[in-house]
Amino acid sequence: MSQQSGQTQSDVAAIDELRTLYGDIRAEMGKVIIGQDEVIERLMICILARGHGLLMGVPGLAKTMIVNSLSQVMSLQFNRIQFTPDLMPSDITGTDILQETDQPGKRAFVFVRGPIFSNVILADEINRTPPKTQSALLEAMQEHRVTVAGRMFPLPSPFFVLATQNPIEQEGTYPLPEAQLDRFMFLIALDYPTLEQERRIARETTGALPEPLQHLISGDQILAFQEIVQRVPVPDHIYDSAVDLVRRTRPRAEEAYDWIKKWVTWGAGPRAVQYLIRGAKARAVLQGSYLVRMEDLEAVAEPVLMHRILTNFQAQSEGVTSSFIIQKLLEEVRGETTRG
Repeated sequence: MSQQSGQTQSDVAAIDELRTLYGDIRAEMGKVIIGQDEVIERLMICILARGHGLLMGVPGLAKTMIVNSLSQVMSLQFNRIQFTPDLMPSDITGTDILQETDQPGKRAFVFVRGPIFSNVILADEINRTPPKTQSALLEAMQEHRVTVAGRMFPLPSPFFVLATQNPIEQEGTYPLPEAQLDRFMFLIALDYPTLEQERRIARETTGALPEPLQHLISGDQILAFQEIVQRVPVPDHIYDSAVDLVRRTRPRAEEAYDWIKKWVTWGAGPRAVQYLIRGAKARAVLQGSYLVRMEDLEAVAEPVLMHRILTNFQAQSEGVTSSFIIQKLLEEVRGETTRG
């Protein structure tokens, strides 16, 4: 095992506390969100790992409500930005406005903060706006600050961006290039609810308005938990497995399987290795574990790798998706480990 900073008794107690809080958060959100437990878990992992998420789903799957509800139970400030073709970077970051000063006849520029100055940002339909405006958001995600007229303004902490894309309406959109997609830790896919869940939605969400959600955790607590996640020990074989998994997604790598070379144009980069480890750490903590296990790594493999594997025309013509490739890759690697 790698010799990382050892866990103290206080860390262990904090991990136990977070596991209990996580159960309370899911129960509280269950008052307004039916189903989508996996989505909630992946959002929590993103937040604890200091990452950002890209949410993919058709309209009407409660994307906005999930993010808004999560920000409520975490006592975090929430802003929703609707991305449109005419949205300008200053509409996100803020701008200087000329205003009167205390001295008569004198005016000065005053910076008015934009909606990006919040803890949780829902960037709705990010592919609806031109690349220049997309870049303004992505810079804030990477640097946790904005630059206006040569001045830098730090963003509040914690800071989390969830961008959404509609997979069925692509006309008139500006798809995020691969280099920008790589800035997102997770691609979180929402699916339709099950039959029973949809019946519950019909019964439970069409009557009286729900009561406001309780505030269960504070921003300062989240920052403290983020620090603890960083200190979670990772065995050497988990590091090796993460690197091996990512390298096998690259068709030009010696380790790549023949079927990867057949179906994949481009594989994941080194940032995927970082996100696999960070995500596995956060997932382990949510499960109440004090050590990262292989199941934690496998649980975050799909959301980390799905938008980092570019399939070719042959794969698309055969109906082979990135998700299928990741599951097949996990099975192959798991089989090799078992035989080894």
